[in-house]
Amino acid sequence: MYVRNIREIKMNLRSRYRQFREKMTENQKISLDSTIQSRLLALREYAAADTVFTYVSKPIEVDTIALIKAALANHKLVAAPRCVPDSYDMEFFYITSLDDLEKGSFGVLEPIVSQCRKVTDFSKGFCIVPGLSFDAQGYRLGYGKGYYDRFLAEFGGNTVGICYSGCVQWNLPHGYYDKPVDILITEKYIRRMANQQK
Repeated sequence: MYVRNIREIKMNLRSRYRQFREKMTENQKISLDSTIQSRLLALREYAAADTVFTYVSKPIEVDTIALIKAALANHKLVAAPRCVPDSYDMEFFYITSLDDLEKGSFGVLEPIVSQCRKVTDFSKGFCIVPGLSFDAQGYRLGYGKGYYDRFLAEFGGNTVGICYSGCVQWNLPHGYYDKPVDILITEKYIRRMANQQK
């Protein structure tokens, strides 16, 4: 019963925050995305990182295309995820330009395996984490497939969630093994988590 309730709560939250994002005008979104991007690029953790792990954004997500271009211009290694077919796992591949991407799972742009080198070291780096919502402790509400939950359990670098402040709430339901991000960035603030060990 408890599990079913949690599932229903998460489903309702996903619907709410998806609607919030879909109702934004193009100009509003561009403005919020730009502010969030500027805050992220000013982080000391970003400056210190050799490798930036980042999702490639869908239209309702905080735009990461500009972040990818900036990281490449800053001479950083950039790695993007690819969903492994018939599983809930992801692999990351280094990309050197947006031309290294093609439409993959769920219509998301993913690295072209034949022209990209696979990442094998996840002990350090700077990872930009997607989420429909985050809470004040850094826990996230994803899309329900668990790809990033599995990845973050093994990742040893700094993690940063980027999200609109209207999609942040005080507490999200989360499980024992869920891992909060180290830093949360919205258009209004940067929040470093009290549990940040790095």
